Amino acid sequence: MRVKVDGISINYELYGKEDADILMFSHSLGTNLLMWDPQVKAFRDKYKLICFDTRGHGKSDVPDGPYTLEQLAQDAIGLMDVLGVEKVHWIGLSMGGMIGQAVALNYPDRLKSLILCDTAAKVKEEDQPIWQERIDTALKYGMEALLEATLERWFTKPFREKNPPEVELIRKLFLSTPVKGFVGCAEAIRRLNYLDRLSEIKLPTLIIVGQEDMGTPVEVAKEMHKRIPNSELVIIPSAAHLSNLEQAEKFNTALMDFLEKQS
Repeated sequence: MRVKVDGISINYELYGKEDADILMFSHSLGTNLLMWDPQVKAFRDKYKLICFDTRGHGKSDVPDGPYTLEQLAQDAIGLMDVLGVEKVHWIGLSMGGMIGQAVALNYPDRLKSLILCDTAAKVKEEDQPIWQERIDTALKYGMEALLEATLERWFTKPFREKNPPEVELIRKLFLSTPVKGFVGCAEAIRRLNYLDRLSEIKLPTLIIVGQEDMGTPVEVAKEMHKRIPNSELVIIPSAAHLSNLEQAEKFNTALMDFLEKQS
């Protein structure tokens, strides 16, 4: 389903129980709402779920970039407004977790809790060339040129070598991401700088990270945990960056345990 938000069409899907607490799922760069499939199956019987495609991804519009994290947060709040939703539990992975921080810092009254998965709060100066290279490669050669290195970062080697449906799904989603949307969001991510503001977040917060995550490693999650008051941290063994797919059962258990404490 698509609705107009701030002049652009945002694609979303609704699942689950009508009168239940609402979980809002925000995906990673280069994927779309389909990456949350194992969570939809696990949570739809108990909660109402909103899964949406970030601008530049999936079936949402691809306006000219660069985008900003604040703009991506506004898109999410705009979607909530159109749907008549007052508050949600935000579940964001990687880029989705960065957008979640922007929502928590700018619209804290719209969140019941914050779940930040395999994400970061700052892109360091020394990492800027990495992001520039990804942007340049996408513009020059397309998404396929970034695919294999991305899959290597996002899944552990033993998992990748089994070539399960989860890896195939992400391969498909990554290749179908519009270059303009990827670049627009990459420009937002490279400007990520919320680390010194994390202490302002007073919401119940869970941080989840795969033990083998190279992109946003355990040390980064620990630093965020230290700075967000009363936050909880769960480290998921045998998972890399997309812990929600590689270890769906453990991820879902951590999420369910946290959410049950919030009701």
